[in-house]
Amino acid sequence: MTAGGGTDTDANEFNRLLAGHRVAAGLTQEELAAAAGVSLRALGDMERGRTRGPQRRTVRALAEALGLDGAQADVLDRAAQSGRPRGARPGPTPAGGRARPHRSAPREASADSTARDADAREADAREEAPPAIPAELGQSALALPRDIADFTAREDALALLARLAEDEHPAHPRVVLISGQPGLGKTSFALHAAHALAGRFPDGQLSLDLGGMSPQPLPARDALGQVLRALGVADAAVPAGTEERAGLYRALVRERRLVLVLDNAADESQVRPLLPGSGPAVTIVTSRNVLPGLESVHRLSLDVLAPAEAAGLLARIAGRERIEAAPDATAELARLCGYLPLALRIAGQRLVARPQQPVAHLVRQLAAEENRLDLLETGDLAVRPAFELSYRRLPAESQLVLRRCALTAGQDFTAEIAAAYAGRSAARTELVLEQLVDAGLMQAATPDRYRLHDLVRLYAGERLAADETGQELAEARTRAGRWILGRAAEYGLRFDPDHATDATGTGGTAPAHLTEAAAWLEYEHPEWLAALHQAQRAGRYREVVDTAEAMHWFSDRLLSWGIWAEVFQLSADAARAIGDERVEAVHVNYLAWTYITCLHRYQRGVELATEGLELARAVGDREQQGWALTYLASGLRYLQRHREATDAFHRAADAFAEVANRSAMIGRLVTLRGAANCLRESGRAEEAVESRRRALAGALELVERWSSPLIHLLAAMTAHELGLDRAALKRWPAAEKAYRQALVHFEAVGRPDSMTKTLTELGTALIEQGRAEEARELLTEALTDLSAEGPRAAGARH
Repeated sequence: MTAGGGTDTDANEFNRLLAGHRVAAGLTQEELAAAAGVSLRALGDMERGRTRGPQRRTVRALAEALGLDGAQADVLDRAAQSGRPRGARPGPTPAGGRARPHRSAPREASADSTARDADAREADAREEAPPAIPAELGQSALALPRDIADFTAREDALALLARLAEDEHPAHPRVVLISGQPGLGKTSFALHAAHALAGRFPDGQLSLDLGGMSPQPLPARDALGQVLRALGVADAAVPAGTEERAGLYRALVRERRLVLVLDNAADESQVRPLLPGSGPAVTIVTSRNVLPGLESVHRLSLDVLAPAEAAGLLARIAGRERIEAAPDATAELARLCGYLPLALRIAGQRLVARPQQPVAHLVRQLAAEENRLDLLETGDLAVRPAFELSYRRLPAESQLVLRRCALTAGQDFTAEIAAAYAGRSAARTELVLEQLVDAGLMQAATPDRYRLHDLVRLYAGERLAADETGQELAEARTRAGRWILGRAAEYGLRFDPDHATDATGTGGTAPAHLTEAAAWLEYEHPEWLAALHQAQRAGRYREVVDTAEAMHWFSDRLLSWGIWAEVFQLSADAARAIGDERVEAVHVNYLAWTYITCLHRYQRGVELATEGLELARAVGDREQQGWALTYLASGLRYLQRHREATDAFHRAADAFAEVANRSAMIGRLVTLRGAANCLRESGRAEEAVESRRRALAGALELVERWSSPLIHLLAAMTAHELGLDRAALKRWPAAEKAYRQALVHFEAVGRPDSMTKTLTELGTALIEQGRAEEARELLTEALTDLSAEGPRAAGARH
């Protein structure tokens, strides 16, 4: 008996009839296979009796190709029917057309078999394989859901898939893994791609939800069962074991041009049995996880949309006229959605449901961070549950690290920073962060920095408030803040001439030592600035003062930074809270310098310098009186009050002369430079040159004694100003010499942005000497070099 109840003799009758009709029609096997739309191998198996009961659709296609009349076709179908198994057919499919995961089915552990065993199973499967894939796959429970009419962007990724599909005889089966964080539209992309490829894959397109984010993902065995049934295998003919099902599947699609979408994969073991061993089929796998163990696949990592693409998606959903009428509001709406396709779709649908509501109204609602995730929900679309599914699958330690990353202040952060908040070692935290990247909840910004998507950060903040106590959060912030401010102070002091030492301990600082410090302070400034504010709010005033004190020499390198007024206002307030007038005088002086040199608010700078001078006099601190007078003089000079400024510079020099330390020596040189500037700007350039020469000689003497970046910067600025003095007198060769001397010292500092002023003036001096081509080459090379190096420091402080 056959599996379906018929006799072998009945089944063999079909094979004899088929071969006889083909010969009578004068057709070769190749010609009949092509005319009926079945593979040559399947037709050969039918005629040899290896396939005992082809499906009715296949028999009809063969009868039509053979030109049989109705009676002959019925006889052929009855012969085929006798060999068909009579198992139960698949049950009804849930709404939506995509098979849902079977929750109750037990998961089987999949084990890799040897290549020889796999080949043997596949050979056995070919002996019993059904004859052909049904022509009506569109009626299958796994038929592709409808494409999205307003699908937007992803052109490069779609083009890559199209190129992969071009080869009709690929050397290896084509498997494409699409990964990325929740909400990127991975499923929509995969389905859109499958619809786009349909014309090249006439044997069918299938889609199966693997339920990767559900409590019980669909086991590979059950997934294979669903796919085999969709391909026409009767229930009774589906093998029992996972490996046997996988072998049958590989045999069945070996020569079929199919597209199979495996959506929402949980892990590698769930996917591997569903991958073809060879042939022209294309398999598209989507997963929030990167599935790093999945071998020989083409990987596509989707990202958020570009701003223009996000606006385009909103226009296609909510109406182009409405969106284009509010370009600024639309741009802000896309930004608040984090350019995440799911969030953008929800926002667009909200606009559709509220046709009278301006785009700006939704923008105003979403601007409140505490309400944003609540608003990004409409119907059965929501952002928060998408994140929740991934979060709940994380181990407890990974959940904690993700939550604590919400405490970071920068757009991206290092494992060291995250470790400070998480209370873990940097090495352990880096491992967890990499696991979060694999899970699609963290992004790798650079090889050593990580980033949370804005909406993931909001979600992590929600979990932080819900899952941790106020005391735990306070302790985490304090611990991290102290570590961050300690590191900031340590690196800031490397630029302090009274603290900096190189590796030999002989004075000066090794360039690499300074480069490391400057890079950390620049990249991590959102973190240490936030920690400074947190310390101020917590009443840790001494930490605030000590950090700002350590920073004040480093601030010379970045005059264009807008944060110095914030930093020194905090430290002045902290000093006042401590009740130490001398410390307050120091930090009010720093604040005066900021307003004059960085913000160019000269009148306010003069007022602060006057306040600093009064505080310094009250405590009898001559050094701080000298600095207060220096800043006062600088402000007066910029206000064109040169006589008062010159007097203040002289009084500052007198104060510094009474103090015997390095800072006071620097102060005396700064006053000489300032007085010389007043002379030049008052039309007394000849006197300015003489004063400047003395200042430059003093600076070069300090360079010999303490070859620190600060002293080189002081020498560079003094030489630059000497060039300006000589240029005012039209002494162009002498001016050129001074500018080139300045450049030598700027190079020693690390080519700060203020160096561009010297290069520009040197170009002018060359042009004035009739060397325009040399000037052009110099400026072009300088512009190229400085642009390649990116933003750098912006000049001298004093």
